[in-house]
Amino acid sequence: MNAAPLVEAPKRASAAPPLTPTVFFFCRLGDMVMVTRMLNLLHRRYGRPCQVIGTDSWTPSTYVGNPDVAGVWAFHRHLPFLLDGAWLPVRRVLRASAPGPIYVCERHYRQLPRIRRMLRLSGVDPRRCVFVSDRPVRGPVQETAHLVDRLVALGARTPASLRAADYPAPPDTVLDGPRLYVLDTERSARDARLRALGVLGREIVLVQPGNHRTMGPRRARWRRLNTDDKWWPIERWAQLLQRIQQARPDAVLLLRGSQQEVPLLQEIAAATGLPNVATVGTTLRELYALCESASSMVSVDSGPGHAAAALSVPLVVLYGAESPLYWLPRSPAGSPVVGVGGPPLSRRADQVSVDAVFGAWRTVATWQRT
Repeated sequence: MNAAPLVEAPKRASAAPPLTPTVFFFCRLGDMVMVTRMLNLLHRRYGRPCQVIGTDSWTPSTYVGNPDVAGVWAFHRHLPFLLDGAWLPVRRVLRASAPGPIYVCERHYRQLPRIRRMLRLSGVDPRRCVFVSDRPVRGPVQETAHLVDRLVALGARTPASLRAADYPAPPDTVLDGPRLYVLDTERSARDARLRALGVLGREIVLVQPGNHRTMGPRRARWRRLNTDDKWWPIERWAQLLQRIQQARPDAVLLLRGSQQEVPLLQEIAAATGLPNVATVGTTLRELYALCESASSMVSVDSGPGHAAAALSVPLVVLYGAESPLYWLPRSPAGSPVVGVGGPPLSRRADQVSVDAVFGAWRTVATWQRT
């Protein structure tokens, strides 16, 4: 569990007693970043920050410092939940949060039954629950809409146990996010790290060439068989970095990934032959702090790309089989996000040219943070 600092609840128009909302979402990093806009809606609507229940060890760290989140619990993705150390605390908080609403964002055919069993074994009143899978989203937001819009539409629904008039949904114009937060201690650690690299104070262009497949145990197999649709050849990354360096000769091009991806990053750096290229393996919290120092970022379709947009980094995203229409990262501050590739233009990242990615980077690199 991770607890956020206490903050004053957003002002509400209703005099109904405040409630603690609970959100279930057993997804990857990008989805858990995008759901932060829905968490802001629920905090404003019900007057108390949310409880978030997800999977994987990185989930609690994603919400550190987020005033819309009161606590986070994470289950192992494949371990039976009755054997998981998170189960008993989650059962307690589900019972203690009654009559607060429960929003289930999950649709996966394996994970959704797990969540239903958790709710049943916790003795949760089914009338407290709203499932995104209950029915298609109707009205202006259809099933094919962007995930953020679908989640916001879910948050505007009211469980059967409550009256919508008592807890009116706030207008979209006051909602914040998707947004992530960085702590002052993390900024100090980031600056020390950049100082050690000799790049503190210089312009930083972040590059995220990897995705969950390049950091997984089967990464060598994905690459050998060429079955990763998000893979962009190393020689193209090298050519892109050479062109960015030519456009910004004083910038440091920082190749970023997990510790497992450092060999890949070093391979790309060596292929560039450039002195102003550095590689760094970072944790997610270190990445979030690093994003605040970056002038722009180029990323494959990945969770770190969503994190960068949520921290207002001008961003280019390289797509494989997924469509940017549904998954393009969103920024809370209006920083530009440009998707390159994806259906119907292409279905593999290696079908996208260096010219296309560099041209997209040129369009976002001129944006200045306020």
